[in-house]
Amino acid sequence: MPRLAWFGPLPPVKSGIAQYTRELLPALSSSHQIDLFVDGDPRRFASPDTRARVFDAHDFVWKNVREPYDLVVYQMGNAPCHDYMWAYLVRYPGLVVLHDGQLHHARARQLLQQKRYDDYRGEFRFNHPDAKPDVAELGADGLLGSLTYLWPMLRIVVQSSRLVVVHNRWLAGAIREVHAKASIEVVQMGVPDPEPRRGAAAAIRIRHHIPEDAVLFMAFGKVTPEKRVREAIRALGAISDAVPDAHLLLAGETVEYYDTLAAARTLGIEHKMTVAGFIADDEIDDYLMEADVCLCMRWPSSRETSASWLRCIAAGRPTITTDLVHTVDVPTLDPRSWSVVHASAGLEPGTTRTIEPVGVSIDIVDEDHSLKLAMRRLATDARLRATLGKNARTLWNECFRLDQMASRYRAVIDMALALPLQDSASRAHLPKHLYTDGTEHAEELLRAAGLSGALRDDLWRGHSG
Repeated sequence: MPRLAWFGPLPPVKSGIAQYTRELLPALSSSHQIDLFVDGDPRRFASPDTRARVFDAHDFVWKNVREPYDLVVYQMGNAPCHDYMWAYLVRYPGLVVLHDGQLHHARARQLLQQKRYDDYRGEFRFNHPDAKPDVAELGADGLLGSLTYLWPMLRIVVQSSRLVVVHNRWLAGAIREVHAKASIEVVQMGVPDPEPRRGAAAAIRIRHHIPEDAVLFMAFGKVTPEKRVREAIRALGAISDAVPDAHLLLAGETVEYYDTLAAARTLGIEHKMTVAGFIADDEIDDYLMEADVCLCMRWPSSRETSASWLRCIAAGRPTITTDLVHTVDVPTLDPRSWSVVHASAGLEPGTTRTIEPVGVSIDIVDEDHSLKLAMRRLATDARLRATLGKNARTLWNECFRLDQMASRYRAVIDMALALPLQDSASRAHLPKHLYTDGTEHAEELLRAAGLSGALRDDLWRGHSG
């Protein structure tokens, strides 16, 4: 049975990837021996499966010296909960699951907060050797803002990995164009079948004082500007006279810098909007089942696959999404003409199938206009909502089930195991600070100590401190 070291967030970390790991691991631990390495005291984290053990990431080095793992798996994303992986990513090349198509935001924040300005410049220039030098200087001064999306800073990750996995074909193709020699595979993200609790869905309207006959638009996930919440509030205000029973519920953690209620108060529609706050994992399916339409918009995008959107289609709910380049395989309706766009879904390599539209997609350059059209039509056309919801459920069943993702994972793990390990010489071209901060010396000390219990722990605590 292959031994895997798995790096990634776990609950109670409020991260979609933590939930992703919690759902995926039980399907893999029957065929792989898995040790989970987390950021911090492992007693804070519950293992998703009794067969998988949880350790502080600082324990990885001595455990790997004592009994080397067959493969290290990194669940890499663009959020702070992934920062700790950078200390291991280059030194221990493995299978990197890239949940976002760019890592610039997270890597710049981490390095600049630590005042490692030269390290940031070195990594930027290595990742983007053709960029003008002034760009790195703007980044070091924190002045790039949304322009960071233009420089994704992926080269280090791609070139130091045995194999890279992404969740959509467009992103895989984009990375291959830049890194022709890299091993890139696609694993369609999967989510489980919703399991709402009996009677819980109806209780949600009572809890939040939402009329029983209201058409309920619902948005899931952290409430940030990228989720286009302010645009949805404006559209709700614009259609409120024509559709007086429309209501918007935001089911996600709020952030201090983004006051959504202020926008609703300005339009005089605060009574038509509910901010539910963070939703516990065991309540998500209850909320989904009470939604009439789900809002799953995002701009700018890191070319990620939205797990929230997948949970909405698994629940058979019609969705409103932003029309993005990496979602062209998803059949949708354009609200300006109500014609079908992206009618042929090629959601898996080598396959093409015709699936009916599962929702409405919004052209970002016509967002305000198109969103008003979409929300007005979906609020007043129950038959269209039902049809789109049925099609959405079919799409989930054919392409995005959890068991399908687990099966594909087993295949790519086998692929990564078959690839040769990189030796230290293969990373010599990388920025030096990524692999020369003393970890190799700590390994030598551990080997010389014979890994005796107390001495081993004292040595590693001294190094990590």
